[in-house]
Amino acid sequence: MATRGRPGPRRTLTEDELLTAALQLLDEGGQASIRGIAAKVGVAPNAVYTYFPDKSAVVAALVEKLLGDADSGGFADETLPWRDRIEALALDVRTNLVAHPGAGALLMSGPMDGPRTTALNERLLGLLIDAGIDPVEAARSTYLLIVYVLGSIALEVSDETDPGPLPSEDVRVARRRATYEQIPAAVFPRSAAAVPTMARFVTTEQYLWGLHRILDGITRDE
Repeated sequence: MATRGRPGPRRTLTEDELLTAALQLLDEGGQASIRGIAAKVGVAPNAVYTYFPDKSAVVAALVEKLLGDADSGGFADETLPWRDRIEALALDVRTNLVAHPGAGALLMSGPMDGPRTTALNERLLGLLIDAGIDPVEAARSTYLLIVYVLGSIALEVSDETDPGPLPSEDVRVARRRATYEQIPAAVFPRSAAAVPTMARFVTTEQYLWGLHRILDGITRDE
């Protein structure tokens, strides 16, 4: 009769490993559930519960990761002008979320009040106040910037239904143009005439155009 061997060493998990698995599930079109994450990394669900009590905790941690990872690079470079630093942050957030479009909706599913996102908000506030903007206006401007950045990205990723990273901008613009060209010009003449512009709403050019208009407005009376 064969005897059972001693069990191997218990696998040590990290929170980052579990969040990476959750992102992979979202990239594949799945759900970042506790059971899904456990299956992805090859452990029992109880092992995941050690780190996250439920799915909402996973979502909160993913939001922290996606936004917190952008709190570096050009935004952290204190030698750059404040507008350049905000632009760098906005571009980094967009890059992170476009790479994981399935996670984009998570940012709209709950409060962003974790330690990393709060620290990011604090730094953004400080940057605006140091630029000479009134603290109340700086707080309102910070909210406006967050709404613009996340809202623009959410609309951008909603255009594509296939899982995984988004296709190139050129491919997405071509698809949008083909769709918009079906607009009957006799019924909607202005929309039909605007098709070349509307097709490019998902581009970096359009994203920065809107961001620059907001930054211009923030400093208009300063």
